[in-house]
Amino acid sequence: LFYFFLIYKVRACRNAIEFNSIPSIGKLVPGGYDGLKLQVLLAVPPKYQPGLDLSQVKNAFPYGSVEFIIQDGGMIAPSGIAIDALGDTNEDMVVVCASVTVGY
Repeated sequence: LFYFFLIYKVRACRNAIEFNSIPSIGKLVPGGYDGLKLQVLLAVPPKYQPGLDLSQVKNAFPYGSVEFIIQDGGMIAPSGIAIDALGDTNEDMVVVCASVTVGY
């Protein structure tokens, strides 16, 4: 379960930025892409907040410095199955909501 939880946190972050493109960042932001500051708000069910691995989530962002804010939110729904081979300990399906603010 924790492996998939990590995958979905990373996916939420990727989805928040992957369809956005600002090709002129080098002209707009001092320092170009490396000068970007990303503020990532993650809404995570409280039960799963202690298991957050923010270093893995940070790797979803190819540039800029990243600041995380964690708040209660997201959702836990029944998946209908726990798969022992994947390390599942219950049937929780965890939804994480992500918002990414870009600045410099």
